[in-house]
Amino acid sequence: MVTSFLTYPIKILILNRLIFINIFVKKFKKAMALSLALAMGLSLAACGDDSNDETTTAAPAEETTTAAPADDNDATDEDTEEPAAPAEADFSNDGKVLNIYVWNDEFANRLKDYYPGYEANDPDNALAGGKIGDITVNFTQTPSDDNAYQNKLDTDLPKNASAADDDKIDMYLVEADYALKYVDTDYAMPIADLGITDAELANQYQYTKDIMTDSNGVLKGVSWQGCPGVLIYNRAIATEVLGSDDPDAVQEAVKDWATYAETAAKVAEAGYKMTAGPDDSFRVYSDNAATPWVDADGNLSVPASVKDWAEATKELSDNGYIGTGALWGDDWSKGFYPEGGVFCYFGPAWFIDFCMAADDEASIAHAGGWGATVGPQGFSWGGTWIVAEPNTDNPALVADIMRKLTTDKDIMVAIVKGNNDFVNNQPAMEEMAADTSYGDAVLGGQNALALFSDGATKIDRSTMSAYDQGCTEEFQGAMKDWFDGNYASYDEALEAFKTAISEKYPDLTIE
Repeated sequence: MVTSFLTYPIKILILNRLIFINIFVKKFKKAMALSLALAMGLSLAACGDDSNDETTTAAPAEETTTAAPADDNDATDEDTEEPAAPAEADFSNDGKVLNIYVWNDEFANRLKDYYPGYEANDPDNALAGGKIGDITVNFTQTPSDDNAYQNKLDTDLPKNASAADDDKIDMYLVEADYALKYVDTDYAMPIADLGITDAELANQYQYTKDIMTDSNGVLKGVSWQGCPGVLIYNRAIATEVLGSDDPDAVQEAVKDWATYAETAAKVAEAGYKMTAGPDDSFRVYSDNAATPWVDADGNLSVPASVKDWAEATKELSDNGYIGTGALWGDDWSKGFYPEGGVFCYFGPAWFIDFCMAADDEASIAHAGGWGATVGPQGFSWGGTWIVAEPNTDNPALVADIMRKLTTDKDIMVAIVKGNNDFVNNQPAMEEMAADTSYGDAVLGGQNALALFSDGATKIDRSTMSAYDQGCTEEFQGAMKDWFDGNYASYDEALEAFKTAISEKYPDLTIE
C-alpha cells in the first residue's frame, strides 16, 4: 500500500527517476560528468541529543571540492564475504553544501568519528557540522518529541525540489516505526539510483533491507546498525534471587513467558520489581506479531501477540511484580541505579550503552553490574536508516557516505570497538562475537555479541505497516489506563484504543 502523507501539488510528486534525471541535466551543463561520478560514487530518538530546540549549523561554503580517497576495486561477486569496493569516488560535480536532517546526534557522531577525511567544526559537538573535502556539512536537528521531527520533514520535503542547491535536503534519517511513511513516497531515492549494487549490500542483515523496501520492492535506505534485542538483568539481584549471575543460569529462569512470570514472583518476594514498568516487555511481544496492525486494504486489528502482552502485563501489574514507570520517565529510569531495585530491562545494543546511564558513576551500568541473556523471545527494537532525498545535488557524496558507513567491514568493526554498537555487517559481527579480547564494560566485560548476532538473523519485519508508531502509542496508553484501574476490562480499554485510532487515522477500517 502506497502511503501519501502530505498534501502537495501532484506535479511535485513525480517519479524518482525523472527527478534524478533533472539532476543529471543540470550537472551536465556544469561538468558533463555526473553520470560517471554516480557510477563511482549513516534508540534511538530518546537516547541521543535531548535538545528541545531545532538547530541548523553551518560552516562557510567554498566554491571548489576535493575527492576523498576510497577503494579502487569493482563490486563483482554477490557470494564473496567481502564485496569489492567501487572505483574511487569523485565529488567534483557535487554541490557545495551537504544538508542532513536528524533528530539527535547519533548519526552526526558516526559521520564525525568514522567517515574518512571528515573535518569537524567542533570535536565535542557533532551537530556543529564540518567539511568533507571542500563540501560543507550541515545538520538540521529537530527533536522527535511530540512528533516534531516528522512534522519538520513533512513540511520541508515537498519544498525540496524548488529549493536552491545549497538549501536542499540531501540526506535524512528515519526510524523503523515510521520508515514506511517515507519509503513509500517519492521523497526517498532508490539506492540503486545512487549506483550502489545488491552485491555491495550482500553482508547486511536482510531485515534491515526489508524495512526500507517499498511496496514495489525497491530499496530506499540503508543502516550502519542492527537492533536485535536481549534481556538485560541486574547481576546483584540475579545472584541473590537465583543463586547465580551467569547468563546461562539466568536464561533458564526466563526461558519462556510462563517461567518468566514464575521468576517475577520470586523477584517480587525478595523486594524487587521484575521490570521498571509495564512497557518494558511490549517490544518483545509486538515484534513477534504474526499479523500487522493494518493490512494492505487499510483494515486495523490488534495482533494476537499484542493482546497477549496486555493480558500478561495486567496480571503482573495486579500482583505487584512490576513497576509503574512510563517508558523513558523518571520513575522508570530509577532502575538504572541500585536503589531502584529493578531486575531487568529489554533492549538492543544501543540501549545498553546509551540509555542506561553508563556515564553516571552511581549507576549500575557504570559499575558493570548488568548482564545479558536471550530472554523469553528474540526481538528487535528501533534502528536508524539513512535516506537520500531525490533532489540532492550531492549524489556521489551521499552514495560514498552510505558505502563507507554501512558496507565497509573495517569501519563496521571500528564502530563496534569504539561504541559497542551492533553493526549491520554479518562477517564483522561474527568476527567480533568470537573475539575473546572484546567485552562490554556495562555488562561486566561480557561479550554479548553472539546473542545479538544469533537474534539478528531471525528478525522478520514482514508485518510492518506505515501506522505502527501511532497504533503502538495509542494501544500502550489505553492499556496503561487498564493496568492502573481506570478501565474495568480489556474490552473497555480496547474500545478507548479504537476511538483514539479512528481520530488519528480516519482513513482506516477498524474491526
